[in-house]
Amino acid sequence: MLDPTSVAAISAVLGAVGSGMANEAGKWAWESTGGFVRRIVGREVPAPVAPGERDDVARMVHEQIRTNPQLAASWNAFASRVHGGPNPARAAQSHLPASVRFFTDRREAMRQLQREASRRADGRPRLALVHGPDGMGSSTLAVHFGSRPTRLFPDGQIYADLGGGGAASARDVGTVLRVLLRQLGVRDEEMPTATDRLGEFFRHCVSDRRLLVVLDHAHSAAQVRPFLTSAPAVFTIVVARTPFPGLDAVRVPVGPLADRDAVRLLTDITDKSTVAAARAALPSLLARCGGSPYALRAAADRLSAPTLPPRRTYTDTDTDPVQGAAEDNYRLLTPEAARLYRLMALRGWPAFDATAAGRTTGQDPAAAVELLADLADRMLLERSRSGSDDGRYHYRPGVRAHAEAAAIREDGIAACSAALARTLLAYTDLAASAAHQALPESWRVPEPADDRTGQRYEGRGAALDALLAESGNLVEAVRCAEESGDPDTAVRLCRSLWPLQLKAGHHELLLPALRIGARLVDGHRPGSLDAGALHAQLAHTFTELGRWEEAEAETLAAARAEESAGHGRGHASAVEFLGLLRLRQWRYQEAYECFEEAGDILGTLGAHDEGAADLPRAQTLLERHRGRALRGLGRSEEARERLGTALRRFRASGDTYNTARTLTDLAETWLDGEDTEAALPLIDEAITTLDGQRAEYHLSHLRRMRERCVTP
Repeated sequence: MLDPTSVAAISAVLGAVGSGMANEAGKWAWESTGGFVRRIVGREVPAPVAPGERDDVARMVHEQIRTNPQLAASWNAFASRVHGGPNPARAAQSHLPASVRFFTDRREAMRQLQREASRRADGRPRLALVHGPDGMGSSTLAVHFGSRPTRLFPDGQIYADLGGGGAASARDVGTVLRVLLRQLGVRDEEMPTATDRLGEFFRHCVSDRRLLVVLDHAHSAAQVRPFLTSAPAVFTIVVARTPFPGLDAVRVPVGPLADRDAVRLLTDITDKSTVAAARAALPSLLARCGGSPYALRAAADRLSAPTLPPRRTYTDTDTDPVQGAAEDNYRLLTPEAARLYRLMALRGWPAFDATAAGRTTGQDPAAAVELLADLADRMLLERSRSGSDDGRYHYRPGVRAHAEAAAIREDGIAACSAALARTLLAYTDLAASAAHQALPESWRVPEPADDRTGQRYEGRGAALDALLAESGNLVEAVRCAEESGDPDTAVRLCRSLWPLQLKAGHHELLLPALRIGARLVDGHRPGSLDAGALHAQLAHTFTELGRWEEAEAETLAAARAEESAGHGRGHASAVEFLGLLRLRQWRYQEAYECFEEAGDILGTLGAHDEGAADLPRAQTLLERHRGRALRGLGRSEEARERLGTALRRFRASGDTYNTARTLTDLAETWLDGEDTEAALPLIDEAITTLDGQRAEYHLSHLRRMRERCVTP
């Protein structure tokens, strides 16, 4: 059994607590750990970030407790109090997209996958690279293999789309890891905040599972490597258009179907009599489809056509079966459907709906619903990958290339630019309205213009859900606004992301947009309110991702911009945030000084200044923060005085959430001195206060504290 006072055990506790900062209780536990380390070592110790730094801190603690039984007992009690929490759930189900009903040929490819999945474990990772051009069915092969009844993967099949054909369109590693972890039943609050720890956490979660992992639309070995594991019963299938170097995997090529198999697929989709009746047109159709299962499926309904009209020579349809099939079906569309098909392809929107399509084309959203469904039925659009009929669509890459080229050719550059501007406006209006309804009291979220209030949502949760559903589109809209030379729209969109950052996380997904916003505002409106807001948003995301140096730089930039703009509330908030970052870094004296400075700035606000209505709450929060910093410094009596003042104010205002947090802080100051009698009533009150508030992580922590108090 591992000695709990050994360097390895202490380092493990530091790592576990550091990985749990995605929820409030986890952040608090990390802060408490810093104060306890300071008291043991006898001086300030910077918070460790990298594994090597954790080991260094563990050695410092070990050197102090190895010859001091009292300190060792205190460390063991403290470690048991902060280490642990709700265990990640285990899911045994399939998260693969739906497979196709008719699957033809690919017998050798299926045998290759079966051999790799079922071979004897020998230390090598189970890994296959399935590759084939767009429309040849490489993704379908991987999904079909995983969808068959099998005993190989009793712990489930999980799936992630890596984003396509290059670095520009690739999804962030952290975003994809979180998608996979959610499919494994891990809640966001259980995941490490830092991206570099997510990979390690993912490998730990799958280490003892019999699992299939499908990574679709990969473009390089570097993109795939963070998801690979040596777990003996995990089989990973990587899907790409072309094979790439650097990946030691079984290569499974997926090429065109032979004519015989193509005819069999057409027969399965239609019937024997239809194929027999189309015997004269069949050779031409097979040639046009080029053995592509996608093209064959798209062409099946045209078998009854007596002749196939020649394709237009200004397209790539003769060399690309996917674009050829798209052209054939495009020519059958009504003018309204054809226009929608063209104009929504001007950007790679990840999941657009009828509302966005209607705003882009000027059509009624109800009509757009029917047009989108028709385009999907004709295989010119793909329905949402979520498997639910949520009315969201995206393009297959080759089909989008065809639609975009058709838009430029038939609508012209001016009309395309105008359509794209309408799409941008639609997403900007939606974001501004939903953000304000999700956080109506926040001075950080600008109110939408009176004439653009947008949809009314049932409540804050519904407004936040709307932002979350559109998050990928909003990030793409920020990129589009930058490329279109519209910095004002990009900045408005970025400021509307604040409720998502604060309430839903998704920091890896939002980071590229926030970077663009901060860069644009520095170039066009330095030292403005927008500059302060966006640097503060970027600082928040960097902090949650554990990138503290970048967070500090952005916090200082926010403070400078807010001060330059004469925005006292924003300036105080930036300085306060720097103090909170210092708490995270275990730099308690600097944290205390920041909170004092923030309080001085708040004292300069007049009754009519922005944020003045929030002053009592802001000042009370600062009082609590001062108490936290003093506790970290080991000044327990002063900490209790500050925390007691904050507690009285929070109780008087009816703020139950912060009341419970302050009660927990106070209880910990007593437990630091082993006074369980004084801590217990505070813990019990905090538990009662949090009842019914869905604060299970905080409650779990409080119950561990209570157990310590009542256990002899």
